[in-house]
Amino acid sequence: MEGLKGSSPRLMIVSDLDNTMVDHHDPENISLLRFNALWEADYRHDSLLVFSTGRSPTLYKELRKEKPLLTPDITIMSVGTEITYDGDSMSPDKGWEEVLNEGWDRGTVVEEASRFPELKFQVETEQRPHKVSFYIEKTKSSEVINALSKQLEERQLDVKIIYSGGIDLDILPQGAGKGQALAYLLKKFNSEGKSPQNTLVCGDSGNDAELFSVADVYGVMVGNAQEELLQWYEENAKGNPKVILAHERCAAGIIQAMQHFNLDPNVSPRDIVGLSQTGAKYFLLGHEIVEFHLLCERWRRAEVEDSNEIFQWFKSAIDPKCSLLHPWGVEENLFTGIDVLRQCYGDQKGKQFRIWIDRIRPLKISSDIWLVRFDKWELIGQINFCNLFTWHLNKCHPDS
Repeated sequence: MEGLKGSSPRLMIVSDLDNTMVDHHDPENISLLRFNALWEADYRHDSLLVFSTGRSPTLYKELRKEKPLLTPDITIMSVGTEITYDGDSMSPDKGWEEVLNEGWDRGTVVEEASRFPELKFQVETEQRPHKVSFYIEKTKSSEVINALSKQLEERQLDVKIIYSGGIDLDILPQGAGKGQALAYLLKKFNSEGKSPQNTLVCGDSGNDAELFSVADVYGVMVGNAQEELLQWYEENAKGNPKVILAHERCAAGIIQAMQHFNLDPNVSPRDIVGLSQTGAKYFLLGHEIVEFHLLCERWRRAEVEDSNEIFQWFKSAIDPKCSLLHPWGVEENLFTGIDVLRQCYGDQKGKQFRIWIDRIRPLKISSDIWLVRFDKWELIGQINFCNLFTWHLNKCHPDS
């Protein structure tokens, strides 16, 4: 969020993770990598990425180790009961905690729910200060939810029950949930004069339904949306031009929604064949960095031709005096390193090898010069490697 420097975000994407941003049936993570490239190339510098997940902080961190997820600006966890800021530092929103404390009696909720043998407690990490979580078989869910709701009401507990994924049952304060957490954030941004110009919410299951009820947002239910969310759509959102059912799965469905709602740019650099437009007429820091490393990936996977044109493109992007300082203190000439890259053509062909960029953070030094920091991730086989880079970028003019 620090990169926005007080301005209103051009776009805020609020996305569920499991089976929305992350496709667990896509072992190559192709759709997620497509979204990553689009976001870092064209949106990171002036927009907000928000992950809204039912996962606890523990399980969320596990997912980040397993999948090539970008670092979000804001994380909403535990079905909208926890809000944190600033990516991996995960600074909690104390104001939201105070809102949820009002009228919440966790002990009594646990006491009443424990009367139902059909409810099986989820693991300890998923039991949070403002969330009590269970598993329940789908065939028994309706009867138990109705009976439990009556008992909680008789105890004068102002709570809500959310059932999702055909198995997960969460009990939260009435004022909690993914939709309420988003509404809280939008109200907070508005009070600071930083309301997003556009907001797109994305989900696949029942605990995402509230997101689509928030006023003045676009919404996409991805192509693999579950039955309970599709039923909610039929009853509450059918005919709403701001909410669409995508035919593409997961992150590909998010990109489809960006195209449908004319949220530009909406073409991932990974979907562009060959070299895209660069130079004085088209210069965006994120795009330059993402395209350079994407071409490196394709070069090593032999997905582009081993040609002098591409090799010269690499050479033209690097100043002959440019140096790379490794974390272990060794300095090498990056321009010379391009010659080494040429020798690596196709060394990862047919292998599990990907490169993605995260957290591009530019600092403008003068009218045409930037100091840009970013994380470069490489997947080689089953192992992820990350290096923090700082690049000194100059904008070249046609007559220079």
